[in-house]
Amino acid sequence: MDPVVVLVFIFSCLVLLSLWRQSSERGKLPPGPTPLPLIGNFLQIDVKNISQSLTNFSKVYGPVFTLYLGMKPTVVLHGYEAVKEALIDRGEEFAGRRSFPMAERFNKGLGIVFSHGSIWKETRRFTLMTLRNLGMGKRSIEDRVQEEAQCLVEELRKTNASPCDPTFILGCAPCNVICSIIFQNRFDYKDQDFLNFMEKLNENVRILSSPWFQVK
Repeated sequence: MDPVVVLVFIFSCLVLLSLWRQSSERGKLPPGPTPLPLIGNFLQIDVKNISQSLTNFSKVYGPVFTLYLGMKPTVVLHGYEAVKEALIDRGEEFAGRRSFPMAERFNKGLGIVFSHGSIWKETRRFTLMTLRNLGMGKRSIEDRVQEEAQCLVEELRKTNASPCDPTFILGCAPCNVICSIIFQNRFDYKDQDFLNFMEKLNENVRILSSPWFQVK
């Protein structure tokens, strides 16, 4: 069979699958702009000014609307009132977290990072109680945060106002606060053990953010 014919057939199947999924899902989701097959609403979003694009959509479809990022639907809450209603007024209903299918296969839905539903709520409650016992919310934690803030300022001063990417330094600060709570000791930003820890942490985040890890 001609390879071109095969590619056209596969592409047609993907388009039909995309249209079928979108039509079956849209009836259950808030209104939104009509998505294109496969690419969704990407062409309707100004990547140079995403916030303005979302504002424009909210004027047409209201503060709660649906966008398709590729074939995946995303419900957008736009504006203070919509976010407050979801996260504060109805916080218990929206307290769930998305699932990571690959992680669930390994962790069986357990743990702080990957759990969701009732298990996550129980784990979160236990974690908050433990952190409070370690000093979270008390004066000692404020002192640790202020100490780390001073170290962060000193580290930024070393750049001598030259152009730099502060992503790594800004990521080190909260990580060091957590380390000081758990290990009773903060690390220098050049400490090799701390650098190795940050590298592994960033690597895990990259893996979790990859499309392959989120495939069902």
